[in-house]
Amino acid sequence: METSATELRLVRTPEARVHGRYVVELPEGSGPHPLLVGFHGYGENAERHLEALRTIPGVERWARCAVQALHRFYNTKTGEVVAGWMTKEDRELAIADNLAYVAGVVASARRELPVSGKLVYFGYSQGVAMAYRAAARVGERADGLVVLAGDVPPDVEEGGLAVLPAVLVARGRDDEWYSQSKMDADVVRLRGGGVAVETLVYDGGHAWSDAFRAAAGRFLDRRLERSG
Repeated sequence: METSATELRLVRTPEARVHGRYVVELPEGSGPHPLLVGFHGYGENAERHLEALRTIPGVERWARCAVQALHRFYNTKTGEVVAGWMTKEDRELAIADNLAYVAGVVASARRELPVSGKLVYFGYSQGVAMAYRAAARVGERADGLVVLAGDVPPDVEEGGLAVLPAVLVARGRDDEWYSQSKMDADVVRLRGGGVAVETLVYDGGHAWSDAFRAAAGRFLDRRLERSG
């Protein structure tokens, strides 16, 4: 019997070691400082995300940690090194790799930096899924979660939403990627899972806005006002 080339084809997924990258800015003073851990969107990098975090009112009181996705590539127009979090290929393995990476980043920040126990995760666009996953599955319970222009990943919902902290969910009114219907469905699921949810819809598209920055700043301020 003949065996076709297709029948002989094997696919394996060996584990490989890869180095990540994160960039931190500390407030003035000796601390300890609350920790804000952010995840950028597709085709961005840690430096660019850190610049965006700087524009949030009052964020200078926080240690800002911008985490860069593991999968780097070149922006073909600018030559800048950028990154993405994952694709649909070997999705479950990528999720596990990313969670282990983020857990290492948070542990490193807590070990090496003058930070307090206060922790908030932040995600923009593709980084939203990672922010949800980090808040649900990395270490101790976070104090808050800010998500802009991205939805709740199904693996987090399957694991139970009650582990999530209070969430600020935001989108631009003209955002075609994260539509109003997707946001409404997320809010229903989150609140149904016992999560305290704040929402913001602002004039604009799939991008940051001054209205969002102001809302994020107020949300972070309230996290500082809470004891613990």
